[in-house]
Amino acid sequence: MKERKFKKVAGFCIAVVCVAMFLGGNAMAAEGDSPFMNLAKKRFSVRQFADKPVPKDLLIKVLEAGNVAPTAKNLQPHRIHVLTKAEDLAKLDTVSPCRYGAPVVLVFSYNSDEEWKHSQEPGVHSGVEDVSIVATHIMLQAAELGLGTTWVNMFRNSQLEKLFELPANEKTVLIMPIGFPAENAKPSRMHTTKKPLDKTVIWH
Repeated sequence: MKERKFKKVAGFCIAVVCVAMFLGGNAMAAEGDSPFMNLAKKRFSVRQFADKPVPKDLLIKVLEAGNVAPTAKNLQPHRIHVLTKAEDLAKLDTVSPCRYGAPVVLVFSYNSDEEWKHSQEPGVHSGVEDVSIVATHIMLQAAELGLGTTWVNMFRNSQLEKLFELPANEKTVLIMPIGFPAENAKPSRMHTTKKPLDKTVIWH
């Protein structure tokens, strides 16, 4: 009798752990993980957003995280367009299907006149890399503040630049919907499927 009761309790505990892992959006953090690793594992691409505005003070905190990101020679060629107005979000929807109902979208671009250019390798420049570092800082800070994001490349760059009348030297890289995740938001099926290090890291 006691053994049967123990099995029931154990089964219940396992179920609770599984639900917690699912709702947490990732596999349970490994023992000894640093706060950063816990945050990195917690974050996932949100594709369902709550119908809830994002307070401006939270947006500013997120943007400040991008502002401390490193860029080549600290030239800071990145630009971030914050779209919050209904008409601007509707315009964005005409060039991308991937807003997912987010109340705010960040459009990341760079000024091609300001980016670092390699003096000995024509065609090698830093704009896309600089923007990517800034966007990653923002993505992780958003997760720490309880906001969801997703990195979107599925949009028509030239149309977006024309639609929002960006200068000719400003090149878009990605758009990032941002907001509070919906209650049923969850990671994609492949979110925690990672190649082992020996498949991506080459030691010399």
